[in-house]
Amino acid sequence: MHNLLCFSHLSWNFVYQRPQHLLTRFAQDYRVFYFEEPKIGHADLYVVHAQDHICIVELLITSHDETTDNRIQALIHQVLKDYHIKQYISWYYTPMALQFTRELNPEMVIYDSMDELSAFRFAPPQLLELENELFQKADVVFTGGHSLFQAKKHRHHNIHAIPSSIDKEHFGQARGIQQEPEDQKSIGFPRFGFFGVVDERFDIELLREVSAQRPEWQFVIIGPVVKIDPNDLPRAANIHYLGPKNYTELPVYIAHWDIALILFALNESTEFISPTKTPEYLAAGKPVISTAIKDVVHPYGSAGLVQIVDSTTAFITNAEKILKDKEKEHWLRTVDHFLENDSWDHTYAKMNALINQVKIRNNQMTNVQKEIDHV
Repeated sequence: MHNLLCFSHLSWNFVYQRPQHLLTRFAQDYRVFYFEEPKIGHADLYVVHAQDHICIVELLITSHDETTDNRIQALIHQVLKDYHIKQYISWYYTPMALQFTRELNPEMVIYDSMDELSAFRFAPPQLLELENELFQKADVVFTGGHSLFQAKKHRHHNIHAIPSSIDKEHFGQARGIQQEPEDQKSIGFPRFGFFGVVDERFDIELLREVSAQRPEWQFVIIGPVVKIDPNDLPRAANIHYLGPKNYTELPVYIAHWDIALILFALNESTEFISPTKTPEYLAAGKPVISTAIKDVVHPYGSAGLVQIVDSTTAFITNAEKILKDKEKEHWLRTVDHFLENDSWDHTYAKMNALINQVKIRNNQMTNVQKEIDHV
């Protein structure tokens, strides 16, 4: 099989999201090696374990110094040697990986720009410079949403907006699940739920204000807390932090929410995000309230599928309206029609077709060069 080397800033088991959905599908056609961000260990070594038909590669180094990139590079070359990898595609989720991969010689370079990483808290200062270098190397670039595409479209000749999609069957289970998870069972109603990473993008103040003004409403927050102090999160009897959950468990929790939330503050770290949870909530059959994230406003807000709010008052007004609405059948039919052709399988097929176009073009160029050399 062909080999695909993916270099990511995310651990495979952190949150099941875009990389996992896509690469498990590409594993049908490629032997996929997923290189996690290097970590500190007791020795310079790599560890590979198989999961979801992917080879997950942990890169461990003893320390950070002026030799770090060379030592990581040596580990990657050892992986290539040990697994007899001679021809391969390089796939990047982070430009930072160029520091220890720029000496590789892939047949093709793919950049899947999932987020505007330079706007995230603690972003390395060299990230933008490395991204410019990655744009120069890449044969094809994908963006995780339309607003990110608009921001980057002039930086590459072969760039495509590929919004994240959904596993409709997985989240659709929430429409019929009866059992309650133990840690959610005792929480009262109405329930407002959020799942995802709780970080600098999370709208702490909106949650604080709404939960204070409506103490009878219960707020369920699922996901890891990273890059922010957990003590900064609002604490109240009606706010329930249940921690991270496995992807397979999510429908069981969502099934018993009244309203699903996209609780993101409007700041530079959220300017270009395209939350995967939007269609996932909808596939679960749950009404959604969101702050005015561009890629949620259009298309979901403008299609009347998601209620967009810009204040505590707007949140409460829209939530009360949703809670009183007992006739959701028409809305659900509209949701299902909107999501009809939306799936990770379709997204994978579209990306794979664009990648194959690059392969054909590269092969044609190689053949032309051979003919020139022969003359």
